[in-house]
Amino acid sequence: MKIRVGFGYDMHRLQEGLDLWIGGIKLDYRMGLQGHSDADVLIHAICDALLGAANLRDIGFHFPDNADEFHGIDSKILLKETVKLIAAKGYSVENIDATVCAEQPKINPHIPKMQETLSGVMGIGIDCISIKATTSEKMGFVGREEGIAAYTVALIRTV
Repeated sequence: MKIRVGFGYDMHRLQEGLDLWIGGIKLDYRMGLQGHSDADVLIHAICDALLGAANLRDIGFHFPDNADEFHGIDSKILLKETVKLIAAKGYSVENIDATVCAEQPKINPHIPKMQETLSGVMGIGIDCISIKATTSEKMGFVGREEGIAAYTVALIRTV
């Protein structure tokens, strides 16, 4: 069995009047994230970690932000396609460890639903998906509530 690890990072700016999608679920909040797709920072970081582990470049390479077909797309679709891409190379997802960095809204209450949603999309057990929440202690763009960031590590293995 061959195992590989990948790291992913994503960030998006918060904006009034948009829906906020994180971890494949819609959160009730006064702002959402700007992006070409639904701007789900957690899913985008997971995609980058998986693609990096399989040496398949990054999310922007496979799903460019200047392609009309991806405008407004549900990021769960991108994640499902990413899992197919790594599977075509002979890998499966072993586990995900992620951290979402946001001052507001509070992410912690939503983690079980995010795990359930992501588990279904990737076809892995809920126990294989760790999601943590933190703030940036009022420092930087996250601390000023200008945006949200996510960091992810993924472990994949040969099937």
